[in-house]
Amino acid sequence: MKSNHTPETLAFQDGKLSLIDQTKLPGELTTLVCETVDQAHDAIYRLVVRGAPAIGIAAAYGVCLARNANSSPSRQAYLQAADHLATSRPTAVNLFWALDRMKDVIEATKDDTQLPTALLNEAIAIHDEDRQMCKAMGRHGATLLNDCHAVLTHCNAGGLATSMWGTALAPIYHLHEQGHSIEVFADETRPLLQGARLTAWELAQAGVPVTVLTDSMAGSLLRSGKIGAVIVGADRVAANGDAANKIGTYPLAVLAKYHDVPFYVVAPSSTFDLKLASGDLIPIEQRPREEVSCPHGVTIVPEAADVLNPAFDVTPAELIAAIVTEKGIIENPNSASVHAMIGGPSQPTSYVG
Repeated sequence: MKSNHTPETLAFQDGKLSLIDQTKLPGELTTLVCETVDQAHDAIYRLVVRGAPAIGIAAAYGVCLARNANSSPSRQAYLQAADHLATSRPTAVNLFWALDRMKDVIEATKDDTQLPTALLNEAIAIHDEDRQMCKAMGRHGATLLNDCHAVLTHCNAGGLATSMWGTALAPIYHLHEQGHSIEVFADETRPLLQGARLTAWELAQAGVPVTVLTDSMAGSLLRSGKIGAVIVGADRVAANGDAANKIGTYPLAVLAKYHDVPFYVVAPSSTFDLKLASGDLIPIEQRPREEVSCPHGVTIVPEAADVLNPAFDVTPAELIAAIVTEKGIIENPNSASVHAMIGGPSQPTSYVG
């Protein structure tokens, strides 16, 4: 049996941030090294690193890169780095959650000479906490899939999106490690094909059986009765349990509901934005036209035609059977059950807009 761990998605060593370049997978496994704040910002925007938890970790380390431009940067330089990184992507709340933690450290550290060490320690703590959350979500989520032998997923919510096992794929890896036979069907996830390129790659690396289908095949597959559950990640979860995830998730949830297949969302508590009452308030990132009109450099849309390219959609809580967190499982999520599991509003909103 192969190891169920993908290579380290990101690492920070000798003042440099190393990232698996996910734009090159599956054809090439290569690493991009960021030495400046601008390079980290560009890597997040270009989806070199992607997935809400991994974006947050990368941004935290990105703040530390301000030291490379000046051996003794001021607290203002670090604050400017955080503000700049916050403009990289608007939907994944983990980005803002991690940057607010770094800003809290800047504000609390009175001696500027101590800032580099204090900030790096906080970034390492965010990274380590994510590893533990991945394991916990895997354990909790596995209890929902014990009777499943085939699941359907969308986009990539595995090790490449976090520090290790991922969110939606964490229960899969947990069950696989326990010897439970489980097969994954992965939507290719247009327009950037994260399911085909990334989910299929990392599951194959781990020795988990995986089959790729086009997004439009999901309805027929669910109707066949072969799928025991649909399981996805999230980039932001509102206080009422509405969840934003990669575009195409919402219609998948509708199809699952129609075919009486449970639809599960797996996300750490850091992905909850309890300041937002519902998913209608979640900002949706609009990506460049070229991702749809000219994928991989091949023009498939005429110049005269407009293109719609939202990166995410929002699935209403009423379509979600349960949200799995590192703290436990929120069944039939709503404002009351989310509050009971996650607690009161704790997410700063200084970057939300």
